[in-house]
Amino acid sequence: MAAAPLLALVAFAAAGRAAAQEPSQPIPLPEARHEGTMSLEAALWARRSIREFKPDAIPLAAAAQLLWAAQGKNRPDGHRTAPSAMAVYPLEVYLVAGSVEGLAPGVYRYRSATHDLVLAQAGDKRAELTASPGRPPGWAASAPALLLFAAVPDRVSRRFGARAERFLAMDVGHAAQNVYLQAAALGLGTTFMGLVNDSAMTRVLGAGEQPMGVMPVGKPR
Repeated sequence: MAAAPLLALVAFAAAGRAAAQEPSQPIPLPEARHEGTMSLEAALWARRSIREFKPDAIPLAAAAQLLWAAQGKNRPDGHRTAPSAMAVYPLEVYLVAGSVEGLAPGVYRYRSATHDLVLAQAGDKRAELTASPGRPPGWAASAPALLLFAAVPDRVSRRFGARAERFLAMDVGHAAQNVYLQAAALGLGTTFMGLVNDSAMTRVLGAGEQPMGVMPVGKPR
């Protein structure tokens, strides 16, 4: 091969790699509502663990509301809707979109400080993330979206040492219950799944993040 075409090919490949490494542009989310039509007591009464979903896409505004309920900012100083001991906030939340209006299928990191999404991986990953290795996709793959919870243990261990796991579990529990109640208030269903495909999850998470579970979300059948 001549030198000029070879150099051009190398330059083209390098440009492709550079483009692939460029961070995706943030996707703004609809503003979270601070008032709704259902009381807290009614949401508690309506809360159920739902495992069967209609195929209907969920609105982006509903997905945004669920993310805000999980880890959104509710004060100017950055504190969030779910409590965290000493405000270390070890959780990271991802939206795994399969059928969300106005959003291409993919895995998106939720950023609470700016209430937006950043693409982590393109493509429909619902079945891959929820099916046990070597087994066919289960019921969770039919949910229009998943909320994926990950933890950064270093944030907790630096403050709490040997008790870090205890505080991680508390944070996930707080956030998950917020999602349960917000889903009920929106007329959606969900449940928390701890048995997920950890190896598949580590391929979409950031460095130092540990998978904690997912919450499939959709309209109940």
